Amino acid sequence: MRVLLIEDEDRLRQALSRGLRAEGHEVLGASDGEAGLRLARDDRLDVVVCDILIPKVNGFQVCKQLRSEGIWTPILMLTAKDGEWDEAEALDAGADGYLTKPFSYVVLGAHLRALARRGAADPRGGSSVLDAGDLHLDYRAGRCSRGEVEIKLSKREQALLGALVGRAGGVVRKEDLLRQVWGEEFNGDPNIVEVYVGYLRRKIDIPFARHSIETVRGSGYRFNLDEPTS
Repeated sequence: MRVLLIEDEDRLRQALSRGLRAEGHEVLGASDGEAGLRLARDDRLDVVVCDILIPKVNGFQVCKQLRSEGIWTPILMLTAKDGEWDEAEALDAGADGYLTKPFSYVVLGAHLRALARRGAADPRGGSSVLDAGDLHLDYRAGRCSRGEVEIKLSKREQALLGALVGRAGGVVRKEDLLRQVWGEEFNGDPNIVEVYVGYLRRKIDIPFARHSIETVRGSGYRFNLDEPTS
């Protein structure tokens, strides 16, 4: 299991990391929300463990931001406060579980195993599986394929492909893709959409002689259910 641990208490983070590694898990660590967000976006993870009261970006915001970007890795929230309102807010933010400090390592391990078995799910409430012709995208398993050929996609590429396939045949505006895949607070170069569309084309179209992702100039992009080109 690959676990991201976002916790600003150094001793606790280090102790949990040692315990998880001793069980054979791979652990990534972050001491604040900004660093945690970067790691959660860029790495293929099984579970994120995130404290609520962390510097820079708190745990609720981390959770909301990841979900807004289409990142559906299971999240276990940690808090030093035992209160039903914090638990409710954590779950409403998109967390999959909640654990109050102090907790035993045995209980933490059981929570992590349960979340890893559950896997990532689409928070929009729809199916975690999308099919478009012979293209198959499974958010829960983090897998994509064309026919019998498996295609490795990053989480961001999965989110972008899902946004397009979910509205197959219709035009999806660039602004909508930025908001859905990169989040409301994204203030980087909007041309990042073109860059990632290029990544997708090189993975799901070009090797299979397809042209499923169409650029609609001045509007956005359309995912077409096309046939192989001769």
